[in-house]
Amino acid sequence: MNTYMAKAADVQRKWYVVDAEGMVLGRLASQVASILRGKNKPIFTPHVDTGDYVIILNADKVVLTGNKLDQKVYYSHSGFPGGLKETVYRKLMADKPEFAVKHAITGMLPKGPLGRQMAKKLKVYAGSEHDHAAQQPEKLELK
Repeated sequence: MNTYMAKAADVQRKWYVVDAEGMVLGRLASQVASILRGKNKPIFTPHVDTGDYVIILNADKVVLTGNKLDQKVYYSHSGFPGGLKETVYRKLMADKPEFAVKHAITGMLPKGPLGRQMAKKLKVYAGSEHDHAAQQPEKLELK
């Protein structure tokens, strides 16, 4: 018996909508990363992008457990000496909740060209409205 290897032309992609209201950020991120990668499909192949599109709504209502809002820090560097910037997640979630959710999910995807291609299939919105009604996305309930 031969091992099945999916080809990029064989992949059927679906669109899913996830309501993130009240969900824990890390649990949401790991489940969405699995869908973006295609691990929920029987045709999963590690070197091919077999994942689906995911739309996340209500990113501003995601929950961080414990004291993570005050203790977890997002770091960015400008590339110049002394260019390290620190942002506490309480401020990050207040200013850019879409970025915080997207950053958590893309950190769980493979690094390199394949991971960047998978990350393009992720759409994150702070509110409950999205611009992808024409794709007829299915509502996805995560645990």
